[in-house]
Amino acid sequence: MRILLAEDEKALSRAVVKIFERNNYSIDAVYDGEEALDYLEAGNYDCAVLDIMMPKMDGITVLKKLRESGSTLPVLILTAKAEIDDKVLGLDSGANYYLTKPFDAKELLAAVRAITRKNPEAGTKLSFGNITLDRSTFELESPSGSVKLANKEFQMLEMLMASPKNIISVDTFMDHIWGYDTDTESNVVWVYISYIRKKLTSLKANVKIKASRNAGYSLEIADDDQ
Repeated sequence: MRILLAEDEKALSRAVVKIFERNNYSIDAVYDGEEALDYLEAGNYDCAVLDIMMPKMDGITVLKKLRESGSTLPVLILTAKAEIDDKVLGLDSGANYYLTKPFDAKELLAAVRAITRKNPEAGTKLSFGNITLDRSTFELESPSGSVKLANKEFQMLEMLMASPKNIISVDTFMDHIWGYDTDTESNVVWVYISYIRKKLTSLKANVKIKASRNAGYSLEIADDDQ
């Protein structure tokens, strides 16, 4: 999952980036509202975390412009402005969650999980075949055992399990996980697919990652001939 963080206090920004990276999120950090809007219009994000008081353009204006463009991107307002009227303004402007500073890292992560959950009934776990991916512990489980996934492995498998049998292109993986402006070569996707395949094998999963030439990768049941 890829997040845009717009926070002009650089020390706090670095701290929030570390929180997300330690919990297997990819994150881009910007420091003013205009840059935030540029990134949101050009990038491929699953969520935005916006401060309100920023240079060049405040977070509420960024949010309003985003909603006026028709975007339904989940947005969390993270701000020191704790008055009820400020919260009402943020939520009425289209925010999905309003979190005030100082905040607890666990609440921040829980809020992001809540507003980005496509299926509210799915909770923190994704299942396909005989494997289950726990989004809260980053563990992949099967009847044969469990293994904790590294950051990029987790993000790639999460994307595959969220849309099983749908083909995900290399470009989509690169945009969501490494960022559209990354200098990383696209063959890194194949490298991480290889790591995930080894872990599926070690767990005796009845799921395999299928490579479709010039298209991308998808999940399927290993004994499924369809």
